[in-house]
Amino acid sequence: MSTTASFQTMLNEYLPNKLLKEEMIKRDYILSNIEKDESWKGGNLVVPFKAAGASSIKMGSLTAANDISEDKYVRGGISGYKECWGSMIFNQRDLMDHSGRIVEDSFLKILPDTIEDFMSVLKMTVSVQLGTGPVFAYVTDATNAATGILEVNHVERFEIGQKVGLFDNDTVLASYYVIAIDVNAGVSGRGTITLSASRGGLFANVSAYSVAQVAKFYTDGADTTSFNSIKDSLLSAANGGGATIHGVSKILYPFLQAVNVNGSSITASNILDKLFDAYTEVRKKAKGKADRFLMSYKNLGTVLKAIENKGNGAANWSVSAGGKKASIYGWDEVLLSSVKGDLTVVGIQEWDDDVIAMLDMGSMVFRSNGFFQKRKAPDGKEYFEVRNTTGYQYLLDICLFGELEMTKPGQNGIIFGISY
Repeated sequence: MSTTASFQTMLNEYLPNKLLKEEMIKRDYILSNIEKDESWKGGNLVVPFKAAGASSIKMGSLTAANDISEDKYVRGGISGYKECWGSMIFNQRDLMDHSGRIVEDSFLKILPDTIEDFMSVLKMTVSVQLGTGPVFAYVTDATNAATGILEVNHVERFEIGQKVGLFDNDTVLASYYVIAIDVNAGVSGRGTITLSASRGGLFANVSAYSVAQVAKFYTDGADTTSFNSIKDSLLSAANGGGATIHGVSKILYPFLQAVNVNGSSITASNILDKLFDAYTEVRKKAKGKADRFLMSYKNLGTVLKAIENKGNGAANWSVSAGGKKASIYGWDEVLLSSVKGDLTVVGIQEWDDDVIAMLDMGSMVFRSNGFFQKRKAPDGKEYFEVRNTTGYQYLLDICLFGELEMTKPGQNGIIFGISY
């Protein structure tokens, strides 16, 4: 027989904060493979960079004491953690019995699917920002924009009812709601979304936004607040990245400069050779051991197809025995071998097609205040009750306070400008 309890009791028993953390980490490749620090309580965080290393070497005699070069450290900093809030809503009438009490069976029928779907969306949001930045999709065709329909390059990143920010270079950012998704539509077949100016409203005229002006989408609020990204940290300002990292100019010190490789000449037929060339350049110039490529599924598919076809210079490449690891949570890790050497390539859903990062996973840390936690009121409740004319609802807010700290950017590399 089903037990009865309060909504708070059920949350404590079936949705502890530890579960939220574990769900998020196992679904995110970056968070799963870098160091994590949960002890940051906010405020200013000092990030010391090594700007120069000891280099005084002299043949035949000692270097004069007043001529010895010293290690030099530069003080960078993170002014505070970024806040990511996720919210879910439960209807009391879906959970209670005739006496108005929460029934365990009803709670467990609703909770697992809700958490599963919610964590997938939350994982996508955090992964995109940590990887390639706050923009999660671009408009690829605006032919039917007057009726709210836009073709996008990542239709899989949208949800019905999602609130998004739409912006381009000559039109101010405005908020819209996704009211329809067609994964097979569009002039290029990439998929379309339909936008409304209000939740539950009719389509909006968004013809002011154009492909020519680089129309793009942000998660609600991400145009002003987002996590530090690998892409922004590793690309130079000249190649589309940030001019500084944690407040320090990249061009002043080589330790802050990731190796940037122009990928404009990459094609489907030469991608393997180009990856190995980039690998060689990064290993030659970088300060650490960047040992894996992080890429989109488009690029991973091209790599594997080239090996399968054994043509265009790929005849000597193969997937090493036992070298392929597939994850049900959205990434594939493949070890490629050839007479030239071994390459580890990782494809994840949340990576963009125009860049491929070559990472030393020990060069970054995600610092947070306990990872994901349910918001708790002063009276101890972890939900907020709302009374409507149609009944009561429970609102559950989940927060992630943290930031990606790139401690040794010069140990990494990145290929940019890929457009085949």
